[in-house]
Amino acid sequence: MAEPVRGAQLVSRVSRILKVVSEHPDGLTAAAAAHATGFTRPTTYRLLASLAAEGFVDHDTARGRWFLGPELYLLGSLAADRYDITDAARDSVRSLAKETGESAFFSTRRGNETVCLLREEGSFPVRSFVLSEGVRFPLGVASAGLAILSFLSEGEVDAYLARVDLTERWGAQHAEHLLRQRIGETRERGYAVNPGLILEGSWGMGATVFDATGRPAWALSLTGIESRFRVGRQAELGQLLLDHAHGVGQRLASASPGVPAPSRSRNPT
Repeated sequence: MAEPVRGAQLVSRVSRILKVVSEHPDGLTAAAAAHATGFTRPTTYRLLASLAAEGFVDHDTARGRWFLGPELYLLGSLAADRYDITDAARDSVRSLAKETGESAFFSTRRGNETVCLLREEGSFPVRSFVLSEGVRFPLGVASAGLAILSFLSEGEVDAYLARVDLTERWGAQHAEHLLRQRIGETRERGYAVNPGLILEGSWGMGATVFDATGRPAWALSLTGIESRFRVGRQAELGQLLLDHAHGVGQRLASASPGVPAPSRSRNPT
């Protein structure tokens, strides 16, 4: 009975290290990967070397950095026909960046995390680089994760907050009582606001994109410097996010024949 457990543990470790590598488009060292995963350096190096032998990661020996490998590209290409939903959001992400001047994003929920799938730079010369393609945050962290968490059922929110402690990595501002307060504010407004909680001076706003069954599955978001997200402008940005989020939800639903488009009732207008 021990062998399946060891196998499951190995799969979990491989998954973790691939996710860490994916969060660093410029590559990362084995030492950095060990620090990010919590694995020992020998374990990390063995995993990376084994994955490299299969083509799942690539090693730049000159710089000592590891990258996602060509085999993942091939597998991803094959999976794209079934799982790629970025086409439905691409125009909205570009429009948000153009209309606001801020950096715009489209993120998806993966379990207890959000993963950024699309990024479009706005015209404003000072930018925030907290978020880019492949970056993951726990639900409740960053505006996209807060937007999605806020529209889960009360039972799901309670269960999630009972098993996570976001303060350990993300600071005291992510204590449960403060997070619940932001969830309430998000539900009241319809959109989430992150007032520089990840990086001081870097603000974000996000709106939930619901799937055809009314579940919060994705989010559109904007980030920029604090002076661009003053209270007087938040309502304008929030309404743009809500409008585009509804449009993306409708386009995604239209790709599923026979399933009604999501209602706007979850997001006030």
